[in-house]
Amino acid sequence: MKVGIVGAGQVGSSAAYAMVLRGIAAEIVLIDLNQALARAQAEDIQHATPFSHPARVSAGSYGELEDAGLVILACGVAQRPGETRLQLIERNAKVFEQVTRKVLDHARDPIILVASNPVDVMTQVVSALSGLPPNRIIGSGTILDTARFRALLGEHLAISPQSIHAYVIGEHGDSEVLIWSSVTVGGVPLHEFAEQSRHFVDRDQRRSIEERVRQAAYSIIEGKGATYYGIGAALARIVRSIRDNEQSVLTLSSALRGVDEFPGVSLSLPRVVGRDGVTETLPPSLSQEERRALARSAQVLQEAARSIGL
Repeated sequence: MKVGIVGAGQVGSSAAYAMVLRGIAAEIVLIDLNQALARAQAEDIQHATPFSHPARVSAGSYGELEDAGLVILACGVAQRPGETRLQLIERNAKVFEQVTRKVLDHARDPIILVASNPVDVMTQVVSALSGLPPNRIIGSGTILDTARFRALLGEHLAISPQSIHAYVIGEHGDSEVLIWSSVTVGGVPLHEFAEQSRHFVDRDQRRSIEERVRQAAYSIIEGKGATYYGIGAALARIVRSIRDNEQSVLTLSSALRGVDEFPGVSLSLPRVVGRDGVTETLPPSLSQEERRALARSAQVLQEAARSIGL
């Protein structure tokens, strides 16, 4: 698969590097306004291929997206320390209007994977501008938040996070919803596993895990200015699911089948992802409190989208 990446900064280059290490893309083209940066990133990543998997990594122009099956949008302005993802809306919406048109001038019916924040609103912007079927516009959404949730639960329970099924849904941001009611460990409901293993998760521990999941990005940005390794690996995981038609269930942002009261609002739910993009949505069982929280999250995103005329 040939993958185009618009934005050769920390997120775009981390995604390219992760794909090379895991052998996910045969060809990667990096596009950036800063052409020297794109060339340097491509050359540096190309030098990793003898230690990983064969791939052609280059810097190029939008014209080289013609035969790309998937395009990652990792462009735009970065989140500033203390700035919420939603405060990025106006600054990044203008960038995405231009980029989306340029991508579609050259790429033929691509799947577009949106990575830039605020990712849910940017996914909705691209959906509105592109005219592509909504299953082909995917936002990275809460895939990384879900990974953080599973990692922290695994740490507390002394269990591999790969054996934990737990989801974060809604906005990739402050109103995101951690779904505690459906957490399973090795197929066993969390409360039953806790009784069996004596690894209990009380209210304070839940609150602590939630806080760490919600604040992870802010903490990382405060320490080193940006987050990129985690999301880079997440983007590579999404691309693999599409390339191999895995039909994997991932918490991704899409305008397809969201919250009934807020039609058209892009947000994250467990989505089945394969060769054609998002092929199905699997709404999880929610408690009444979680259902209300998801509705609040959808409302936050609806108001944010309306602020830029969507």
